[in-house]
Amino acid sequence: MRNLGKFFPPAPGPGAPGDPGIFGPDSAAWRIGRERAILAGGPAALLLQVAHPLVAEGVRAHSDFAHDPLQRLRGTLDAVLTVSFGDQAQVRAAAGYVARRHRPVRGTLPGASASMPAGTPYSATDPDLALWVFSTLVWAALEVTDAFLRPVCTAERDEYYRDMTRMAHLFGVPPALLPADYAGLSHYVDQQVRGTLDVGGAGRLIARQILAPDPPIVARPLRPLPSLLAAGILPPVLREAYGLPWRRRERVTFAVIRRLARRAAPLLPGRIRYWPHYAVARRRVPGRAGALR
Repeated sequence: MRNLGKFFPPAPGPGAPGDPGIFGPDSAAWRIGRERAILAGGPAALLLQVAHPLVAEGVRAHSDFAHDPLQRLRGTLDAVLTVSFGDQAQVRAAAGYVARRHRPVRGTLPGASASMPAGTPYSATDPDLALWVFSTLVWAALEVTDAFLRPVCTAERDEYYRDMTRMAHLFGVPPALLPADYAGLSHYVDQQVRGTLDVGGAGRLIARQILAPDPPIVARPLRPLPSLLAAGILPPVLREAYGLPWRRRERVTFAVIRRLARRAAPLLPGRIRYWPHYAVARRRVPGRAGALR
């Protein structure tokens, strides 16, 4: 458990008083993104991302995942939280940092996958790859909210998606590529799952490191949890491609966790339930939403 604290992004600086950043207290981006429970979708989002052969190769060739397998999730979480809850200057700094990290990530696919030939070029600045990564984050956040916190209706899914499209261009997704609404995004994800995605050797290797990091970050009884959460959230075809068990035991355990999480979440004080980034943002932009419990 001693490694777990290092995983969570620290609370940001206070920022400029009165500056809501790109969203604000009345936004779905704050309402959904403030929940720490969204982290439960992190393994599934990462496995979705590296099921794309070009993303998997970029991660394999340009990151230290073998020694720090959760570096990508930690970095993505830090960037998304800063852009969601930071002031304008913090948002620009986070987006600039991500752009600098992405710029040198380029290469070619060393071997053929089911959907693309060997030698296919990739770049972390490719708008199509940026769209895929963005889509996995939005999709996973809504799936987790709906599963573990409360039902999310179509209108709120659209509202959250519209908010998040304001973040998309900061990470290299041009407006012309973005689906019109959440139904369009969901259709795009389904198309990718059925067509482009292909879990290859690099994807499976990265998945093993993500789901069973060494050294472990949680106590032994909790170590199967990332695999269980990923199996319950991922589309069935990818669950099978990664070889994640989904027997009656896993299905029952996942259902119990869902039920307990939905019952417990409303009882938790805000300092435990929400990311500290939200509390900092609320202090910076006071008087526009209910107080933290």
